[in-house]
Amino acid sequence: MIVAHADLVRSVALRISMRIPQSVSLDELMSAGSLGLMDAVDKFDPEKDVKFRTYAQFRIKGAILDELRSLDWFSRSLRKKAQDVERALAGVERELGRPAEESEVAEAMGLSLEAYQDVLAEIHSAALLNLDASIRGADKDRDSGKSFQDQLTGQDNPEDRFAEEEMKARMAKVIAGLSEKEQLVLSLYYFEDLTLKEIGEVLDRTESRVCQIHSAALVKMRTRLRGAEMDV
Repeated sequence: MIVAHADLVRSVALRISMRIPQSVSLDELMSAGSLGLMDAVDKFDPEKDVKFRTYAQFRIKGAILDELRSLDWFSRSLRKKAQDVERALAGVERELGRPAEESEVAEAMGLSLEAYQDVLAEIHSAALLNLDASIRGADKDRDSGKSFQDQLTGQDNPEDRFAEEEMKARMAKVIAGLSEKEQLVLSLYYFEDLTLKEIGEVLDRTESRVCQIHSAALVKMRTRLRGAEMDV
């Protein structure tokens, strides 16, 4: 099974490598992805209603994201920009009591809309890792090494099943609060497995604009997930 799906490791690694600095080599990503594939083979349950290739892709991507997080490859300034966007977004939505528009967040940050959108593109990869970190910490155990995909497995008791259903419900609520365009981009990217460039061709948008929309969706999801945790 590992040999038969080795192409999947390279495919996922290549997609991720396109969004990160060149200082992180493709070999490093593929090495981490291979561990994810082996883990998928070990933990796959054929009785569940999911194809192995789909499950393997999920775990490969998770393993690569874990590796990127351990490398801590994005700079302190980039991390600060991501945090500034999240704080501005949270503040605007708290004040208005509704989802914020890009122009409103930009104004709160003292930026033009164009400058704000440039920031969204710049923090794209950081936003992806930050979102995964928020999901990892959803059980309130910030020191846990439990990844998102781990939370979807190992349901050997009712408590685990309840925790998974609760997590899915929170995620569904957060996604439902995104704009139709953001939901469409997420669907095409994660479920149809299109690249940002391919999504741009479908939506008649530039790849850069699709990157901005995707980044905005990730930031909103992280911010609202954190807000939901505080409400619990």
